[in-house]
Amino acid sequence: MTDRKIVPFNPLDKRRLGESVGRAMLGQPVIPLQDLTVFHGAGIYAIYYTGAFPGYGAIAERNRDGRFGAPIYVGKAVPKGARKGSDLEAPPGKALHNRLKQHAKSIEEATNLEIADFHCRYLIVDDIRIALGESLLIAKFGPLWNNLIDGFGNHDPGQGRHAGLRPRWDVLHPGRPWADRCQPRDETADGIVREARDYLRSNFPRDSGYGGPR
Repeated sequence: MTDRKIVPFNPLDKRRLGESVGRAMLGQPVIPLQDLTVFHGAGIYAIYYTGAFPGYGAIAERNRDGRFGAPIYVGKAVPKGARKGSDLEAPPGKALHNRLKQHAKSIEEATNLEIADFHCRYLIVDDIRIALGESLLIAKFGPLWNNLIDGFGNHDPGQGRHAGLRPRWDVLHPGRPWADRCQPRDETADGIVREARDYLRSNFPRDSGYGGPR
């Protein structure tokens, strides 16, 4: 009989830390994205959709009636200095608030989305745990705008830098002026909607199982 190797519990294990941050974020209240008020801090967030856009039905159903169980997008916001590792003590400023406001602007500019159909929850987190928490939440929920319809979080590349292809998100949700200056893709909105439906059939949004404040 061989001895069974027992791995000691490590409260600082990366996965446990990430799960802890993720649970804390899912415990935050949900607010309409259009009602966001100014706050300071960096951290992670989830955006939820409740509207009637074709292809998003499985997501919207999980988020209606106050359930908010299937984020359509998960993201993070870190202090400017932290992105390059140049300043571990960089003040966060309004990094998280500004990121969410950028997302709200993208939705408002889209011709086929309504800002009233979007809600969010967020958590202010120490810099070193932000990326870990985001990764665990993306792995848990497989959000559509993270895994299939990329480009929602993209910024304007700047003058003279629009030689790249238009993001898939902008093919499906046109309206951002800078994206119109990018090169067209060999894809159609109808084709992306079909892919979204197929993706959600195979990766049905998993409920967070959280029943806390709304």
